[in-house]
Amino acid sequence: GKAYVRDKVCQEFKILGKENFRTLTIIANSRKYSNATFEEIAHLVREIVSLAETCCTESADPSCYDAGSSALSAKSCGGSSPFPSHPGTAGCCAQEGLEQKLCLAALRHPPQQLPRYLQPSNQELCQAFQKDPKDFADRFLHEYSSSYGQAPLPVLLGSTTTFLSMVSTCCISTAPTACFLKEKLESKTLSLLTLMSNRACSRFAAYGKDKVTVSYLASLAQKMPGASFEDLFPLAEDAAEVFSQCCDSVDEDCMPKKLSEHAAKACGALGPRDKRFATCCQGKNLVQSYFCISALPPAPAPTLPAAPKAANGQLCGEEGARRAKRYLFELARRHTAVPDAALGKLYAASEKARGECCSTKDPSACLDSKRLRVGEELPPFLEKAQQLCGQYAQLNFLDFKKRLRESLARTMAEASPELLGRLVEQRAEFASTCCPPNSPPLYCADKV
Repeated sequence: GKAYVRDKVCQEFKILGKENFRTLTIIANSRKYSNATFEEIAHLVREIVSLAETCCTESADPSCYDAGSSALSAKSCGGSSPFPSHPGTAGCCAQEGLEQKLCLAALRHPPQQLPRYLQPSNQELCQAFQKDPKDFADRFLHEYSSSYGQAPLPVLLGSTTTFLSMVSTCCISTAPTACFLKEKLESKTLSLLTLMSNRACSRFAAYGKDKVTVSYLASLAQKMPGASFEDLFPLAEDAAEVFSQCCDSVDEDCMPKKLSEHAAKACGALGPRDKRFATCCQGKNLVQSYFCISALPPAPAPTLPAAPKAANGQLCGEEGARRAKRYLFELARRHTAVPDAALGKLYAASEKARGECCSTKDPSACLDSKRLRVGEELPPFLEKAQQLCGQYAQLNFLDFKKRLRESLARTMAEASPELLGRLVEQRAEFASTCCPPNSPPLYCADKV
């Protein structure tokens, strides 16, 4: 209800003070409307801060906030609204009163698939900061928050505050280069935490808890194909639980604390059994250990017999979901270069088949017909993905493109040079974006 909304905003305004409230409003709205321009966000922030400043005083009329927020909604619904545009705005504007306001407040843009914020050089930072410190800070908050909008709010707030503090300190220092180096080293863990939690929470938002568990399981199986399902599955479940608890949490300790606890479990379970994991786990900083593990490239695929398939009866029983995950684990450890998005498509297809077949009169016949088709299509699909991403990992980019052109020219002898060129660029772009272990999930699912 409206009193709750007003009380929540006014409580934040009083606790934080005007400037911190304003900073938080820039961050929150840049995350929500990640495709908005800086000018659109600036308009919205001015209105929200003005509303809180006017209506959160002791002497303000009780109807002040309600009337002010209604005027804000009307402005959002106007033909030439200066606020971020959204496909759902028209639907909200067809409603009235509180429903309209709550509907507008709930709108958000889909998160950016690939962070577009690029940090300028130290010199460029200082030039922009000295020209107009306030405008520099606002623009940075907007760009960084829209790029890393899936990181939990406290992580994002900590990261942006630390960065702005570094710029304001080092740009007036007598030795700026040394100052920047020192400050960046001190904030390395927080920078990594922002990057990692943005990736993990993007994946969690796109996949949900079940599919994140599978994605994490497949990733571990590709890095350590000699480990058993029983070794890796609990770690995958633990990681998914961390993201489900911390991605939307406003507790500033949630992500660093729980991610560190998870890294400690992974190091304890896998460090003694694998040299690469042991190297990642050497330092005392567990956030950096987690980053190191997640950045490990896949190991070479071992020679194993064909992946064992679950019997039809097992797929529809209570253990069915776990059997489907085990089969994907077996595929991942045999095809260590196949990207996450491709494995994700396979898991989604298997879940769809279980959903469609297990409720029929004859689940076994239904599953057999699905398997027949998959049996024909799966091996060449996995082989192509394994070859493309395997070569991408082994070769430098120019050699990779050269090899790609040669293999396409062999298989498509009739193709014109223009078509070959287009195909090479298309596949090279897919490989560079979607073969690495931390690829953007929705973008790559479309590209598969």
